[in-house]
Amino acid sequence: MVKKVTDGITISVETFYQPDYSNPIGSEFMFAYRITIENNNTFPIKLLRRHWYIIDSNGTHREVEGEGVVGVQPLLAPTESYQYVSGSNLRTEIGKMYGTYQMENQLNKKLFEVKIPEFQMIVPFKLN
Repeated sequence: MVKKVTDGITISVETFYQPDYSNPIGSEFMFAYRITIENNNTFPIKLLRRHWYIIDSNGTHREVEGEGVVGVQPLLAPTESYQYVSGSNLRTEIGKMYGTYQMENQLNKKLFEVKIPEFQMIVPFKLN
């Protein structure tokens, strides 16, 4: 698990290789990741947007951005957390992702950016 704190928001990431949804012969490797967002501030926040950078070990770069996460724009009161699971496919056995969330302070409506820590996605048999 990797963690990063930005402006009172803690982002934690765990990754899981998905062999049942992968096809190594066809260079298709599916990974799931679980994100936990913790609001350690004294004000409520709303996650408005996400921006991901996805990099395969062959140097291929992709960007994905859009509203919310998994179809929602979660609102987190102080000390609350929100967890979701999503996924990413790679063309190689090893890759990484990182990015940002655009958040809104619900008291003053100011926008701020929270960093999503870089995390590795590695097929387990590559670790042997």
